[in-house]
Amino acid sequence: MVAKTMDQLVALCKRRGFIFQNADIYGGLQGVYDYGPLGVELKNNLKNAWWRSMVYERDDIEGLDAAILTNRKVLQYSGHEDTFSDPMTDCKKCKGRFRADHIKDGKCPNCGSTELTEPRPFNLMFKTSIGPVDDGSVFGYLRPETAQAIFTQFRNVVDSTSRKLPFGIAQIGKSFRNEITPRNFIFRVREFEQAELEYFVMPGEDEKWHEYWKEARIKWWEEQGLKRENMNIYTTPKDDLAHYAKACYDIEYQFPHGMEELEGIANRTDYDLGNHTKAQEEMNLTSHCHPNPDSTQKLCIMDDNNKWVVPFVIEPSMGVDRGVLAVMTEAYEEEDLGEGNTRVVLKLKKHLAPIKVAIIPLKKNNEAIMNKCHEIKQNLLKLGIGRVALENTGNIGKAYRRHDEIGTPLCITVDFETIENQPESVTIRDRDTMEQHRVNVADLPAYLREYFL
Repeated sequence: MVAKTMDQLVALCKRRGFIFQNADIYGGLQGVYDYGPLGVELKNNLKNAWWRSMVYERDDIEGLDAAILTNRKVLQYSGHEDTFSDPMTDCKKCKGRFRADHIKDGKCPNCGSTELTEPRPFNLMFKTSIGPVDDGSVFGYLRPETAQAIFTQFRNVVDSTSRKLPFGIAQIGKSFRNEITPRNFIFRVREFEQAELEYFVMPGEDEKWHEYWKEARIKWWEEQGLKRENMNIYTTPKDDLAHYAKACYDIEYQFPHGMEELEGIANRTDYDLGNHTKAQEEMNLTSHCHPNPDSTQKLCIMDDNNKWVVPFVIEPSMGVDRGVLAVMTEAYEEEDLGEGNTRVVLKLKKHLAPIKVAIIPLKKNNEAIMNKCHEIKQNLLKLGIGRVALENTGNIGKAYRRHDEIGTPLCITVDFETIENQPESVTIRDRDTMEQHRVNVADLPAYLREYFL
């Protein structure tokens, strides 16, 4: 059973330290959230899984970490200054402001009034002044996507790595969009993280690679715990495509608030590299590329026939925050244990779990037990399996329930048998089955390596 309501997830996230409203003590900042002690672990684990699959497990993809501040010209020639906007409308009665395409039946979502202004475009980019004088003459933007730096650094990556087509450049980083109406917890926010791949291919091979990456990304999400029956592939109609796209698939997921986009996989053709390149008349570009007198480079690559070509680009782009929300939704369960007892458990994939192992002393004030707990923890940390926590609450039942809720796969209990008997042994409890068995302390490293690695 997945989470049925967003309220279930919001309550769990606050109660257990996954996600908090930003600046909560001052009433919060709408559309901005902070990741708590467990949330940052889960988010990092999801990003690490993406990076491992994209960069480490492949031989055709390089990594990049580019700046957030963006030269205005980059976003001029990318088309964002002219086209990166949403239709906005105001309610004349309650003064509320909404995206016009989210209005139902021509009525204000707040008060139900039909007195709405005509929709007008609202650019979503955050503008910021650069330099000591804020007179409006020198400014840049907080990047609205991580993709553009990949395109502008294309030539440098090719020259420094000697890559040949097809190959990709991957990046994970913050992006910023001044959403008119942030909503649904961390699903639509103003500051968020993206994991984007720009995969460069020969023109004419783009449709084949578009299909390849659609299937590859669905499989990856299944490996993160999402069931295929809770996902959907939406093919964007031609009239609704982004200004840069030839075609686009959306991997949608059944969030608590409905089936919505989790990841987009776009065929961007040569739009970006073409618009950022100089001497375009020599490059045989597609018709939607615009003259660029400002660029200093030809963003192209030599093909097998020693001819310069501007590659087409396939872009799988995932929202990390939406990914966190999706895996938590899928993992959330409320189980009936009988006799009026229930438990909340996050059945996260073990590589995503914020805490991999919790070490729990049967009696927290017993010096011998506590010393053994610390010793075991230090030895387990050397395995490199992830975070190992010492749960020193003194209540074994509450400790189990807490770690069920936060998704810890294994709990290790150190008791009097551990310190009094030879060989030393501990109890290992499985999160999903709640089954327990004894394992010798000397065998723990091998046991956990096999379980996690």
